[in-house]
Amino acid sequence: MCPRCGARTLFNAPLQVSSKCRACALDFAPLERGARLAGVLTLLIALVLIGLALWLDSLVRLPLWLLALFWVPVTLGAVLGGVRLMKTVLLYARYEQLEESGKQ
Repeated sequence: MCPRCGARTLFNAPLQVSSKCRACALDFAPLERGARLAGVLTLLIALVLIGLALWLDSLVRLPLWLLALFWVPVTLGAVLGGVRLMKTVLLYARYEQLEESGKQ
């Protein structure tokens, strides 16, 4: 959602921030940061999921195809959701920072 108008125009692809809001024309380019942090977040999510997968495997020995059927969507959802959330939070924080500095 756009930090200025609230329209759902922040992302134009699953992990790509739009260049500007289609509703209020707010330019997202100076606000978008966090490309480097996305890699770090992805590694952290991978470590957690690997730990969970090893723990689950030690409890229940499931066939490999069933594990793949379970962990592939969980991994995709966790990475996409986590990176989108991180980019949104960083963009909102930068927007508030610029708004605050512009008012003073």
